[in-house]
Amino acid sequence: MQEYDIIVLGTGLKECILSGLMSLNGKKVLHIDKNPYYGGESASISPLNELYKKFKVSGPSKSMSRGKEWNIDLIPKFFLATGQLVKILVHTEVTRYLDFKVVEGSFVYKAGKLHKVPATEEDAQASDLMGMFDKRRFKKLLVFALNFDARNPRTYQDVDPKKTTTRDLFSRFDLGQDVIEFIGHTIALHSTESYLDQPCLETISRIKLYSESLSRHNASPYLYPVYGLGELPQGFARLSAEYGGTFLLNRAVDEIVMDNGKVKAVKSEGKLFHCKQLICDPSYVPNRVKKVGRAIRVICFLNHPVKNTHEANSCQIIIPQSQLDRKSDIYISVVSFTHNVASDGMYIATVSTTVETSNPEKEVQPGLELLEPIKQKFVSVTNLLVPNEDGNKSQIFVSRSYDTTNHFELECDDIKDVYRRLTGAELSFGGSRHQSHTSDDD
Repeated sequence: MQEYDIIVLGTGLKECILSGLMSLNGKKVLHIDKNPYYGGESASISPLNELYKKFKVSGPSKSMSRGKEWNIDLIPKFFLATGQLVKILVHTEVTRYLDFKVVEGSFVYKAGKLHKVPATEEDAQASDLMGMFDKRRFKKLLVFALNFDARNPRTYQDVDPKKTTTRDLFSRFDLGQDVIEFIGHTIALHSTESYLDQPCLETISRIKLYSESLSRHNASPYLYPVYGLGELPQGFARLSAEYGGTFLLNRAVDEIVMDNGKVKAVKSEGKLFHCKQLICDPSYVPNRVKKVGRAIRVICFLNHPVKNTHEANSCQIIIPQSQLDRKSDIYISVVSFTHNVASDGMYIATVSTTVETSNPEKEVQPGLELLEPIKQKFVSVTNLLVPNEDGNKSQIFVSRSYDTTNHFELECDDIKDVYRRLTGAELSFGGSRHQSHTSDDD
């Protein structure tokens, strides 16, 4: 009989990050995954024929070149350069295992056309997203957000960040509806309109994060790993293993053994593994999660850059919900052979959104039209699941399903939430774990 502090079910990115952090904290961790590969629902699939098998599509054609050149993310997401995931990577030094490339541009869909999201002051001056007066007001808001410090009321300029709504903040800067839409959805990265009536602190923080991320690289605020996101869970698995974590892949989980409503052990292939706490993704505990919606994702193979993106080898495209009379935005991420995720000259574009009707594919049609011609597409519709308890009594801590945005900020909020429930402490990044290697990212 083997005893562990924590058993982790699933090797999704969130689970691997949490196991890496707990191993760093000196906990004895065992990882069990029913799949033979790392990454869970957010895995990178390679070689290419595995993707065709997974989606039960015939192919691939000979012209797709060597299958081993492909690493296809099932749930592609970009990192903000100064965002929370980069801080976790620096803090744990998992950056040692990864190389990144800057995403070449960010675009927004307005009135049937793609427009570049202004990345520099020159961009803003040349942008046709705003009129001349709006450009000045936009700049004033950016300067305000960049100078804003929640700990220093002198930077508030008579705005109470906990009481003033975002709608009121925007009207103080006299911003027009077009500018509000583009700031709210492509810079503050809100996916619905509900943020307008919330206190403005969150939106100010998001605008500041975007601007600071942008100042690192200028082309866009986003980064993406060479060889795809599959490198991430493996990097954190290596970290966990360095600190004594054990991994069992391709193992069935027969039962979660409870004692007086609290987790006691996990039974896998007839063997009992005892633990004090359990971390898992929703697929392992269907009776402990509830459905809050559905997501559609369409992975598309293209042999050309997306039109009207200045021939970008990688980009993010956001279609704000109001442009299509929807409640939630549509996201498109584009990566390519330049990231070693596709064979030469090929691009992978993924369109995703929260499902609002009984015909999900029709909902993403405007996104797919921007990508034409499409060589091959793979459609998935999945349930969005959240835990229905905090895990305090059962000591079973469940993560949420991955959302439909194409950046990692909300997933990092979930990691921090699970960490807080698990340990009772806040996850903080006070430099790297070896203070001699501290980074300027903190």
